[in-house]
Amino acid sequence: MLVSYERYSPVNYIPMTPSRRTGRKEEREAQPVIFEADEALLAEAKAIGQDALRVISKLQRSGHEAYLVGGCVRDLLIGRAPKDFDVATSAHPRQVKRLFRNGRIIGRRFRLVHVRFGGEIIETATFRREPPESTGDDGDLLIVEDNEYGTAAEDARRRDFTVNGLFLDPFGGEIIDYVGGLDDLDDRVLRTIGDPNRRLPEDPVRILRAIKFSTRLDFRIEDETWEAMKACSGDLQRSAPPRILEEVLRLLRSGTALGAFKRLRSCGALGPILPGLNKYLSDFEDDAPRTQSFFRLLEALDADIHSGAQLSSAVLVATLVHDLVAAKLPPVDAGSSGPTVREIAKAADSILDPFTQSSRLPKRDAAKARRLLTLQGKFTNAANERTRPLLFCLMEDFEDALALFRIRTRALGRGWDIYEGWVDRARQAASLSDEELTVERKTGRRRRRRPRKRK
Repeated sequence: MLVSYERYSPVNYIPMTPSRRTGRKEEREAQPVIFEADEALLAEAKAIGQDALRVISKLQRSGHEAYLVGGCVRDLLIGRAPKDFDVATSAHPRQVKRLFRNGRIIGRRFRLVHVRFGGEIIETATFRREPPESTGDDGDLLIVEDNEYGTAAEDARRRDFTVNGLFLDPFGGEIIDYVGGLDDLDDRVLRTIGDPNRRLPEDPVRILRAIKFSTRLDFRIEDETWEAMKACSGDLQRSAPPRILEEVLRLLRSGTALGAFKRLRSCGALGPILPGLNKYLSDFEDDAPRTQSFFRLLEALDADIHSGAQLSSAVLVATLVHDLVAAKLPPVDAGSSGPTVREIAKAADSILDPFTQSSRLPKRDAAKARRLLTLQGKFTNAANERTRPLLFCLMEDFEDALALFRIRTRALGRGWDIYEGWVDRARQAASLSDEELTVERKTGRRRRRRPRKRK
C-alpha cells in the first residue's frame, strides 16, 4: 500500500491518513505499511546526510538492503535536524567492511561497522532478530549478546520504541513502518515495541532512553510503559556502568535536565544509577531550600545549554555534585572568608571517589571536576592579594571554571555583574603581549613573597 501525504505545520510532521488507523494491531504489524516520502523531507535528508546516503547507495548497488533508521528518521519526520545518521542493512559486518576501506568493525555485545568520512562516523548495523530464548532458570531476561542477524521486519520489532522503529529508503522514496511508529509519532506517544515488562528487563538502559526521548521531544510515556519503568528501575544496577554514565551525561546535555531528573526520581531510577544524589535529595526532602537549590542548578544548566554553551563532562559532573559537596563543608562562621581550598577538595573527594568507582567516570574528568569546584572561590575573592586575576584567566581550567560559575550565578539569580567582570578580564588577559605577561608574572611573584623571619 503506497500512501501519499502532505507536510503538516507547524511541527513539520506528516499526519497519518485515516486508513492507517483501521484494522487490528496484529494485522497492521504483520506486513509493513509503506508511505511515499515527502519531497521536502528527502531533500533535507540528502542535504544534511550526504555521507550516510553514500553508504546506503553503495550497499544497495552491491545487492543489499539498506535504509536510514532510528532517531534520524524520527527527527526528520517531526522537523528536527538529526545530529547523526544511522544505517541498517542486510549486509553482515564483514561484508560492509569489505565494501568500505574506511570502515572499522567495533563492539562485542553488538557488532557493527563505523564508516568514517573525515570527522563524521556513519554507524552501520546489520539487521538483527530477537536472540534465542535467553531466559535462564531464574527468569533473567537481560540480553548479554545481540548478534543474531535477521530481516528488516525482525530488526524493526526488536528495537526499543515504536517511534525509533521506522525505516527510510532515501532513493526509493519510502518510509517503512512495521511497528505502528507513525501512529505514535502522530499522537506524540512513547511506547515500547512489544511487552514493556519484557523489553525493559532485556536492556534496562531503555528506561533512561525513554526519559531522554520523552523530555527532549515532549512525548507522553504510554501508561503501561511507565508502570514497567517503575517496576524495572532496580535492574539498572545490572547494566554496564559506562552505558549508564553515557546516558546520564546525555541527559545533562539535553537542555531538559530538570525535567529528566525529576522523572528519574518519579520512576525510581535515580537510586540505582546515582545513589549518592538520591540519598541527598531524600535526606533533605523536607528542606525545601536545599532541594530547590539542586533543581535550580539543573534549570540554570538547561538555560546555559539553550544559549549555545558546549560544556565538558567535568563541568557537567561538577554541576551535578556541587550541592552534595557543599553539604559536606563545615558551617561558615560569622566574619569567616568561607571554606578553604583544602576543605573543598576533601569534601569533593568524598563525593567524587564513590561516583568514579560506581560509574566508571574517567579519573581525568573526576580530577578536573574537583579542581573546578575548588576554584570557585577565586571568582568572588578577586581582591585577595594572593589572587592575580589576569594570570588566573590564563590558567588551563579557567574556561571550564568560569562556565561552572556562570551556571551557579544563573541558579542564584544574582551576581551577574561579577561574571561579566571576569569575562572582561579574560578578554584583557587574552590580549596581553609577551612583555606585559612577563611583567604580570613578576609582579605576582613579588606580591606572594613572604617576609623573612628575623633571627
